[in-house]
Amino acid sequence: MWKNTGKGPPMTVEGLGHRLLGERGDVVLLLNGGMMTYEAWDPVSSPLGDRFRILGCDLRGQLRSPGGGHDDLSGHVADVVGLLNTLDLGAVHVLGTSFGGEVGLLLAARHPERVQSLAAVTAVDRTPPGLAEDSRHLAQLVTRVLEGGEPGLFHDALVRDVYSEAYRTAHAAELANRRRRALPDAWYRGLLGILANVEDFDLTPDLGAIVCPALVVHAAADAVMPAERVCALASALGCAELAVHPTSGHALVAEDPGWLADVYLDFLGRRCG
Repeated sequence: MWKNTGKGPPMTVEGLGHRLLGERGDVVLLLNGGMMTYEAWDPVSSPLGDRFRILGCDLRGQLRSPGGGHDDLSGHVADVVGLLNTLDLGAVHVLGTSFGGEVGLLLAARHPERVQSLAAVTAVDRTPPGLAEDSRHLAQLVTRVLEGGEPGLFHDALVRDVYSEAYRTAHAAELANRRRRALPDAWYRGLLGILANVEDFDLTPDLGAIVCPALVVHAAADAVMPAERVCALASALGCAELAVHPTSGHALVAEDPGWLADVYLDFLGRRCG
C-alpha cells in the first residue's frame, strides 16, 4: 500500500504550501481544519492512495502557507482555485474538515465544475451559537502568546474544545508533550485571521448551488459544531448523506482516522464509482 511519508520540503505555488502524491487516478483535495497542517491527514489519506492522487495544502495563514490571511472564506476559495489551475488539475474530490469543510462547501457552490464530490467533516451551514465568543477568546490567548505570554494556556483551551474527554484521557501524555512544543509566531499570526473568518459566516445562501455527490460527517461529542447545525447543513444539500461517529470530538481526523477513511471510501465507491 502507498504510504504518506511526510518527508521532504513542501512545494509552494500561489502562496500555498502543498504536496501532491501519487501518479494515477482522480485527485482527492484535503482541506485542513483551522489549526492543522496537511501532514495531519496522513492516517486518513494513506488508505486512499491505492486509488487516488492526494493533494494536501495549507490554507493561507497556516503552517506551510505563512502570511496574511483573508477577510472572509471566499479569499481561501480563490487561493484553492489558483492552486488547482497552477497544477493543471481539473475537477477534484474535496475532503475538508472544520474550517476546511467550510471552504470546501463554498468552493463546490461557486465553482461546481472543479468539484466531483464533496465531504464536509465536522462542518456546519453557518456560525453556531457560542462559536464567535469561543473564537474571540482563543484570539485573545493567541495575542498574549505573540506578546510573549505562555502558549500553554492557548493549548489547554484548544484541547478542551476539540478533543473528546475520552481521547484527552487516553492520550494525556501525548498531549502534554505537544503542549511543550514551540510553534513559530507566523503560525499564531495566521491563526488570528482564520479565527476571525469563523466568527460570523453564513453559507446558507450558497448551499443550494451545490450539485455534486455530498457527504456530511458529524462527531457526536463535537463541542464546536453542534448536531443541529450539522443536520441543517445535510438537509440544505438535498441528497447529501449524513454519517455520525458515535464518540469522537471535533478533531475526528485525529481521534479516529481509520473510521473516517472507511466511511469516505465507501461513499466514493457508491456515489462516484
